[in-house]
Amino acid sequence: MPDPTRPKADFSQVSGGSSSTAPEAPKAAARMHTVVRGESLSKIAKHYYGDAKKWRAIFDANRDKIENPDLIYPGQEFVIPDLPAK
Repeated sequence: MPDPTRPKADFSQVSGGSSSTAPEAPKAAARMHTVVRGESLSKIAKHYYGDAKKWRAIFDANRDKIENPDLIYPGQEFVIPDLPAK
């Protein structure tokens, strides 16, 4: 039971918002892949995701570098995004 003789805390001067002294968790570095001769988006997807059908995730993450998903070239560097957890 609270002590009635003890003064109550005054939070009237406290402003809203959030603050933390905990350091931010480091963001995971994006995985990168450099295309080599004979590769396709589906082969790259199979390597990273274990499923060639997930090639579109790589395509979508690199639309600024890939005009046609059937035409990729050795030396191109692509971001390999993490897939959303199910």
